[in-house]
Amino acid sequence: MYVSTDHARAGIGFVTDLLDPVPMRLETGISRLETGALVVAVRTELPGCKGRMLDWWFKHFDTTEHLSWWHPLDHVAHNGWDAHRIKGERYVGATIRAVESLGDIPPVPAVIKFHEPGEVFGQGMFDQAMTTGRASAAVYARIGFGEQVRLDENGDPRDGQMVHVVRDTDQGAVLRSRFVLGLDAGVSHPVPDAIGLGLLQHCYTEFSYLAKVLPSLYWADPANRADVPVLW
Repeated sequence: MYVSTDHARAGIGFVTDLLDPVPMRLETGISRLETGALVVAVRTELPGCKGRMLDWWFKHFDTTEHLSWWHPLDHVAHNGWDAHRIKGERYVGATIRAVESLGDIPPVPAVIKFHEPGEVFGQGMFDQAMTTGRASAAVYARIGFGEQVRLDENGDPRDGQMVHVVRDTDQGAVLRSRFVLGLDAGVSHPVPDAIGLGLLQHCYTEFSYLAKVLPSLYWADPANRADVPVLW
């Protein structure tokens, strides 16, 4: 799959620590790269969930109702996946278009194109993290917000990237999310801090909401019935 040099270079720099479970200098907050791009870091506890459940969710959600389960306040509309997505099997390589708020920021269109996590981490490093339990799932995408999202020749949004890394724990799982915005804007038109803080709030709350319902949704799939715990 095509990976632009600029995107790959920025991606490696802003996610190298996500596969290491030790505490990071910035677990939740915002910072800036030397280029002026805005980095948003979010840590979210997912009690009762596992990485395999999040992977299942990304392969199955496909309606505005599903998005409202994910975030009943910020998610406004699911405007469809493209033809590269195969429900229940594959979302990598596919693009989704939606409308969502970022905390107190009014709803805006969003374009998200998903890629293999190995592209941003290096396949060998990612495979090792999965094998050793330092990660149990990961999501990597190129992202853009606004009415006119600029796309490159591969159909990827030029302005931002998103990475989610899940690690299973005794209590469930912990999710570390990292975003970089403003890759296409540079220092001349920096993304305001308020956008990053709104995205931080949105990310934390959407996965906190999802964690409340995800296990039951996952176990409701007949393919996952062998995984259902006996509660009585």
